[in-house]
Amino acid sequence: MTLSEAFADQSISCTRLGSPFMGQLFAILAEHWPKGSKLDARFATFEGDIGPAGASLPLRLAGGLHALVLSGRAPELAAVYPPNAVQNDKMRVALLTALDTHEVFLLDWVKSAPQTNEVRRSAALMAGAAVLKTYFDSPVWLSELGASGGLNMMWDHFALDLVGGRMGPCDAVLTLAPDWEGPMPPLALPEILSRAGVDLNPLNPRVPADLLRMTAFLWPDQPERLALTRAAAAVMDAELSQGDAIDWLANRLNEAPAGCVHLIQHTVAWQYFPQDAQCRGLELIEKAGAAATSDKPLAWLSLETDGDTKGAVGAALTLRLWPGDITLNLGRADFHGRWVRWAGLP
Repeated sequence: MTLSEAFADQSISCTRLGSPFMGQLFAILAEHWPKGSKLDARFATFEGDIGPAGASLPLRLAGGLHALVLSGRAPELAAVYPPNAVQNDKMRVALLTALDTHEVFLLDWVKSAPQTNEVRRSAALMAGAAVLKTYFDSPVWLSELGASGGLNMMWDHFALDLVGGRMGPCDAVLTLAPDWEGPMPPLALPEILSRAGVDLNPLNPRVPADLLRMTAFLWPDQPERLALTRAAAAVMDAELSQGDAIDWLANRLNEAPAGCVHLIQHTVAWQYFPQDAQCRGLELIEKAGAAATSDKPLAWLSLETDGDTKGAVGAALTLRLWPGDITLNLGRADFHGRWVRWAGLP
């Protein structure tokens, strides 16, 4: 895949995911990318898949551009960003000017992969956790892989508002209301006794530079995502560690106490793990599951792509439970949590 093709593919994906602005931005970059620039040379050093299922070079760059706008560094670029709507020619000039003027900033920014902290994914996680409670009515020992800033570990502080009922505390810091298709899920959430997560580059939402990075990867024409992220960041108190997710999980599995259900969760993260890490992780979790007991059960809740990388059919929501190795295919959800297609319990 060439860089122009990656920009074009990302344009399609963003448009499908409800962001016409990002679709416009990437379509312009696909046609007018400054070949021969230092950014072009930097991107040429990436090997393998540079698209959304791999290094995500287009999203890295878009995050850097949005960071310039949010931080006030590039007022000329902010003039073509939402809520403003401009024609392609005006946006092209502003984009190419920013790529040149802020090249040093962007070269540093694109070193790290995107970290989306998409709070709306918690709608699917909450429904999955409510199903978990119907099997094991015990407090949750929560572990998140690829946690980024840890916001989706705070789902017990959120409310899920559906046509047939509401889930979550009455004093929830935010309310999620996805387009829900299918039967109602159980409405009672389990208690979270402990929460911790791991990421190669964990972000602390209480540090301004980290909060900027978390919000910069949100799409500028979707301000509700920014509001949800800031609300979740205000209550984030989970322990975050830096390191290899599978090595960290091996230690975390040994720490889970009796009387709790150890819930491993991850959303749109597993696909970014190297193949050997995925294999090690699967073996580790299944081995721990085989040793699980009714007093120390294990659950694995994932919202991950099973082939779709462009937002056409979303991600699969799957819950595995031990003892017994029960697999529940709970449905599908939009990568950004806009909709949930709930399959219901068997």
